[in-house]
Amino acid sequence: MIKTVIFDVDNTLYSYTDAHEAAFEALSMYADKKLGLSRDVFECLHKKTEDTLREYMGNVAALHNRCIRYQIMLESQGLPLYPHVLEMNDLYWDILLKAAVPSPGVPEALKRLKRQGIHIGIGTDMTARMQFKKLAVLGLLSHIDFLVSSEEAGAEKPEKAFFARCLDKAGVPGQECLFVGDSLKKDVYGAMNAGLRAAWYCPKGDPAQTDVLMITDMAQLPQTVSAL
Repeated sequence: MIKTVIFDVDNTLYSYTDAHEAAFEALSMYADKKLGLSRDVFECLHKKTEDTLREYMGNVAALHNRCIRYQIMLESQGLPLYPHVLEMNDLYWDILLKAAVPSPGVPEALKRLKRQGIHIGIGTDMTARMQFKKLAVLGLLSHIDFLVSSEEAGAEKPEKAFFARCLDKAGVPGQECLFVGDSLKKDVYGAMNAGLRAAWYCPKGDPAQTDVLMITDMAQLPQTVSAL
């Protein structure tokens, strides 16, 4: 019997892909106008900076810190940090938050799960403050009983330490806890390897993927949970 459902955030509770696209477009325009960097050059520098950070920082929450990304990028080009690092950071997140809308069926699913007596948690890579802001603008924060960020856990998915922290907060055995996310590797197999049950959120479906529980519509989730 499932007593706790834990959700990933990005590309699960909302489309990070769509919101990021809007934010990155605004950022590219800023880089062109204020820094003289064409879109192609900016995209190349952005990817190179992320790869560089990942190489020497490892798999940690600070990888998601946009201030650090833009700081390193501008330093590498000999460009002034002030006021651009702060302006770019605020621009990116402001546009992303404005563009973020809940995935279809999510608000209703969370309400129904709460009525069923299910505890609802969040298990997310990223820094805590930003994820709280996302949940707030999505109108979902009032449904959440606890949150685990990779910043808090000191580990990112799919590391077992991350899911151990989730189970600590859930307060139930792994078989009574369902983790729902869009990434097979990080969310689904990561949770299963740590002893939790898992469901893959895959709106488009994938008939070839038969070894995991698949959710194509969040509206189906409360009924699925009741049947487990």
